[in-house]
Amino acid sequence: MNHPSSIRICEVGLRDGLQNEAAILTTDQKVTIVRALVDAGFKVIEVGSFMHPVKVPQMANTDDVVKAIGEIPGVELRALIPNKRGVDRAIACGCKKVKLNVSASRMHNIKNLNRTPEESVAGFKDACDAAREAGIAISGSISMPFASPWEGRTPVSDVDSIIEAYMNVGITEISLSDASGMAVPYQVNELCAHVREKYPQCTWWLHFHNTRGLAIGNILAAMDAGMTQFDSSFGGLGGCPFVPGAAGNISTEDVLHLCEEEGIETGIDIKKVIELSGTLPAMLGHGLDSYILRAGRNKDLIAAKSEK
Repeated sequence: MNHPSSIRICEVGLRDGLQNEAAILTTDQKVTIVRALVDAGFKVIEVGSFMHPVKVPQMANTDDVVKAIGEIPGVELRALIPNKRGVDRAIACGCKKVKLNVSASRMHNIKNLNRTPEESVAGFKDACDAAREAGIAISGSISMPFASPWEGRTPVSDVDSIIEAYMNVGITEISLSDASGMAVPYQVNELCAHVREKYPQCTWWLHFHNTRGLAIGNILAAMDAGMTQFDSSFGGLGGCPFVPGAAGNISTEDVLHLCEEEGIETGIDIKKVIELSGTLPAMLGHGLDSYILRAGRNKDLIAAKSEK
């Protein structure tokens, strides 16, 4: 299996992780976490979302978090948005990167929004235009491009149709998000190879949930297909509220440990991430779904043996 010499990791715990938590962190707590992530070496961080605060109260202080952090040279701070109103909030608080999302499950998208996924993306045009006019970078995400609980495997033609809809509104940075945690490695490898070949003008992020224990395998399969940008969440926080039993995102520490063992450069200090994740149980009131937090790094075990 081929793997790249280096990858980029976006830390999404502050958004996709915390939005599923009963505990709501303060602005100061979130700012402290962002600064710790920057100190650890992250160059891309999803700091929150500009969704309606009643619907997602855990993200209600995202505007304040962005204002408090300000711009950090060399670091991309991004936030999820639902529509043009999200762009307006990004402009007001100084956020320079936003991300839109649509579901590849046609049944899910129609049931929730009364639109096909392609119609939803076409409706993003006003948000895209407003973002560009304000000098804000904008990307897109496709949830469940591999499979959904409603339809099973997602046809590749459906994914292509959404990618082309995004391109029609000028978006060429796209995330493939396994929100349902139903992806499997061979399928991931095939879809990643397909989109890279068919849409060379696009750049890609991969976002895997570890619902059935396959996220690391899926990351390796995506790497083998040439993908080099991945989302992860400290401590494995997260989940998908509309998918029964869905577990969290792949743990950042677990991805970093894989890269450390395989000689893949990330520019991120795994020890600092482990230390940060170790502070979260006290904040959130429960343990975390991270193999490395439970078992430690291979290098730690070897070092401990050599000292005896």
